Amino acid sequence: MNISKTIGITGASGALGKELTKLFRKKGFKVIGFTHSKTNNEINDESPNEWIEWECGKELTLRKNLKEIDILILNHGIYNLSSKNVNYENSIEINALSTFKLLNLFEEIALSKDSEKLKEIWINTSEAEMLPALNPSYEISKSLIGKLVSFKKNLLDKNSKKKFKIKKIILGPFKSDLNPIGILSPVFVSEKIYTLANSKNYLIIISPNPITYILFPIKELYNFLYCQLLKKTNFYS
Repeated sequence: MNISKTIGITGASGALGKELTKLFRKKGFKVIGFTHSKTNNEINDESPNEWIEWECGKELTLRKNLKEIDILILNHGIYNLSSKNVNYENSIEINALSTFKLLNLFEEIALSKDSEKLKEIWINTSEAEMLPALNPSYEISKSLIGKLVSFKKNLLDKNSKKKFKIKKIILGPFKSDLNPIGILSPVFVSEKIYTLANSKNYLIIISPNPITYILFPIKELYNFLYCQLLKKTNFYS
């Protein structure tokens, strides 16, 4: 990675967002932190260089901010334990639809004539995309965004891939305010993300569960083959 790059991180005020920010700052990157929080957004040596307050549903207002970003890490989300319909709606809106809107917006910016540099987007979908997380609304939302990301990546044409790169991050349970009994530490996870994202691999898996390393590559292979079929049969255009 080039240290002149600018990193954007959503959910920057959360446990993992804070550790990613510290790590990238130490490596010499400029970090822009996107947060829903209106408090504790101080600027110091371990914070983002700049804070941007935003709301889900108002992603288009971030266009100007996203234009200066080279690598966008979508890390925001909620994990509410409730069987009420409103919780399902909130989980789908924040964990899936908001993420997908930012993905589409960043892709549009990356593929525009004004954009000369390769832009990357790293999306944390979680292993709850396939495995139980003891929270149906969370699982549904992560399953949805996981499939949307796979389709988006596999249906990019060759020219688009030269300007826009997608990486999917599959994380096991890490300790945070959302998951206080998480097994992995945010520090460990952030370091692994940084290391693995330097590879050419699309799929980044960080989990204590060996099944995850088997199931997800198989699923992604199926998605890839399915999308190739769509392209060849002209079902998709």
